[in-house]
Amino acid sequence: QVHPVESGGGLVQPGGSLRLSCTASGGSLSRYTVGWFRQATGKEREYVAGNSWQGHSTYGDDSVKGRFTISRDNAKNTVYLQMNSLKPEDTAVYSCAAVTVPGGVYDAWGQGTQVTVSS
Repeated sequence: QVHPVESGGGLVQPGGSLRLSCTASGGSLSRYTVGWFRQATGKEREYVAGNSWQGHSTYGDDSVKGRFTISRDNAKNTVYLQMNSLKPEDTAVYSCAAVTVPGGVYDAWGQGTQVTVSS
């Protein structure tokens, strides 16, 4: 069973950038669709972006389109979320997850990494 692990979160000023990384133990992410999700305090978890094992990317809310980019480096067994032009409303716990059963749902989740956008 693959176990995603996130890193790269932190405190950044509005307008700044961060790159989150999702690696995994127990297997190769290259075989799976991997997605990034976020959950702000008091709000429901929302889908941010996903990348299929074939390399097709999708994005969630319009607020992240053009600012966030998902990519993967299979040689490093890592999926990235590049976040630019960050806004205070991007503050959340960001988690990555993998779809380990073809045609299934996101069923392998990481612990999450905190992203705080504040001056």
